[in-house]
Amino acid sequence: MKEETKKTLAQVSTATLTLQLLKRGIRNTYMRGVAPLGPMAERLVGEAVTLRFIPMREDLSTPAILADHNNPQRVAIDTIPAGAILVIDSRGVADCASLGDILAERIKQRGGAGVVTDGGVRDAAAVVETGLPVFAAGPAAPASLAAHTPIDRDLPIGCGGVAVIPGDVLVGDGDGVVVIPKDIVDEVARDAFDQEDIEAFIKREVENGRSTIGLYPPDDGIRAEYAKWVEAGRPD
Repeated sequence: MKEETKKTLAQVSTATLTLQLLKRGIRNTYMRGVAPLGPMAERLVGEAVTLRFIPMREDLSTPAILADHNNPQRVAIDTIPAGAILVIDSRGVADCASLGDILAERIKQRGGAGVVTDGGVRDAAAVVETGLPVFAAGPAAPASLAAHTPIDRDLPIGCGGVAVIPGDVLVGDGDGVVVIPKDIVDEVARDAFDQEDIEAFIKREVENGRSTIGLYPPDDGIRAEYAKWVEAGRPD
């Protein structure tokens, strides 16, 4: 992802991004049941690296796999590139953890941008204290082995009911998480910024008592007014 695109995405809301994707015929982009685990200082933006869990089976999900150097969960966390987001397919199992504070700290130390999972997070308060942005179904005490077996990584997954391909771009804010296909991320970011810019003008007009009919969404006349407002230096 271009640095300019990343900076632009950090300025626009997930609500705006969902509309831009809808205009392009891409509807299923907003993750269900996934929310910030703690307070957010800024939007989460990054490219996805993926991890997939399958349902626990007793002969596979034993404490011994935690020490396996090839455990996909451990490998995914210990090799996450700087700026990437670990996206975990936890099958929407909210009452079992996808990770805890030690693994969250390792991602932070690697320079990872954050974690998105449709499962739970254990040691939730301690995870929040790491400062790593985490979006999840909520707190959950049981360790992952209680419900999950980590099976593979760096493959297409589903998270929160949305398809995630490695390299797709995720944006998260107080409303949740949106997935942007990597091939169109530059144009989506550009048009989302433009949308929010004209909406700032529209909101100003509404605050001044103007009707939303014809104003929102803007017709050609409103767009002409907006252009003049910009040209005039955006006066109050």
